[in-house]
Amino acid sequence: MYLSRRSFITFLFVLGALTAFAQSVTVMTYNIRYDNPGDGINQWSSRKEKVYDLIRKYDPDLLGVQEAMHNQLQDLTNNVTAYGSLGVGREDGKEKGEYSAILYKKERFNILAQGTFWLSETPDVAGSKSWDAALTRVATWARMRDKKSGREFFFINTHFDHIGRESRTKSATLLKTKALDLGRGLPVVITGDFNCTRDELPYKTIMDKSSLTLIDPAPQDPPGTFCSFTVNSITCRPIDYIFHTPEWAASNYKVLPDNDGKNYPSDHLPVLVELSLPKK
Repeated sequence: MYLSRRSFITFLFVLGALTAFAQSVTVMTYNIRYDNPGDGINQWSSRKEKVYDLIRKYDPDLLGVQEAMHNQLQDLTNNVTAYGSLGVGREDGKEKGEYSAILYKKERFNILAQGTFWLSETPDVAGSKSWDAALTRVATWARMRDKKSGREFFFINTHFDHIGRESRTKSATLLKTKALDLGRGLPVVITGDFNCTRDELPYKTIMDKSSLTLIDPAPQDPPGTFCSFTVNSITCRPIDYIFHTPEWAASNYKVLPDNDGKNYPSDHLPVLVELSLPKK
């Protein structure tokens, strides 16, 4: 195959850009909807296999899940066995209530440190709730080392309150403060259901560059993510996000609309992106 001089130079530039970065990490955020018997045909027992299949299909290296009850988290790790899990129930710091859990590929990552903080004025107090929040909310964090690249980074997964406007904004500020304090200068990834759109104050607080600089890798006007279970039943609202600090290069952002023709596996659609750090 003949390459012109310009094409060859372009090829070398692209090759150099690709090899300058370590192997990518595929990150997903997914609100799997809590195990609610009142959901009828959409209760967890009827749709969990579809959730397993979706995770297996896209095979994320890291997955932040929201609304997972203890039994759901057990189901996930027992049936999609490549993953370990981090996190606690939000009500008691043990197993009661929803988890904002981190699932990670056990063969790929070492967990250097981990923990949970509550989205409240007393973030170290289990079960605490503040401001105008309707429910107790948590964030799960971990410092990790990628065994393939040797790079360390900081990961947070969270779920903001669905009612309290002040709570969401205060939680955004707390989230960034904790990322700075606990992250110790490492590259940061944040996943979650933030219960706000891009024109609202909590999102703008997250994107404010006066403290920790975060990037939303989504293209302009991305698809919505909160859709209800029924396909095409309502206009989907974009409230689920993956954020990262500038050290990461992002590609292949996707909102995943997998369904059986009638229903989605959850009332939220998962978001997926590939992230890469420069080689040392």
